[in-house]
Amino acid sequence: MGFVRMAEGVGTPPQELFEAMDAYIGNQVEKGVFLDGGGLYGTEDAVNYVVREGQVTRVDGPYAEAKEVVGGWAILQYDTVEEAAAEQQEFAELHAKYWPEVTVISTLRQISNGPDNPGD
Repeated sequence: MGFVRMAEGVGTPPQELFEAMDAYIGNQVEKGVFLDGGGLYGTEDAVNYVVREGQVTRVDGPYAEAKEVVGGWAILQYDTVEEAAAEQQEFAELHAKYWPEVTVISTLRQISNGPDNPGD
């Protein structure tokens, strides 16, 4: 699963990045790698439920303490970790080329099927 994180409130990405992303994702779809994904709005309408010491509290956005937020996500399927890492770098390079003034963290993580032995 891929995530894109950036500072809250940096604005809308340039049109050139949207166009480059459309082409990149289209290619990933054709290769059968991109399974699903999309962008996310800012935290102004977000709702969090915080569990702390057995108590559940609802916390609505916006969040003054938010430094970085997840701005987009993708579910991807690769044959190897090396292939996934190379593709994630290519994805990050699109941001560097078309939106260089914004710090973007492009993260790739494997999806877990859960622990083998819950409770361990």
